[in-house]
Amino acid sequence: MKKTYKFTDLCCANCAAKIERLVAALPGVTNCTLNFMFLKMVVEAADDRFPALDDEVRAIVKKIEPGCEVK
Repeated sequence: MKKTYKFTDLCCANCAAKIERLVAALPGVTNCTLNFMFLKMVVEAADDRFPALDDEVRAIVKKIEPGCEVK
């Protein structure tokens, strides 16, 4: 399954690359692509993994870019 996350106030391409790398390394994630220009990240993972994955993605974003909001 694919899920799209949208960001507000993601102001650094370097931070976007860090977020993409950390999310891609999470267990169960098969693919992760973050497009800094469109402030959008597409994550592919098993369906049953997404409830926990949502919390993990938000925690990673908060750690790397505290002012950024995940939608």
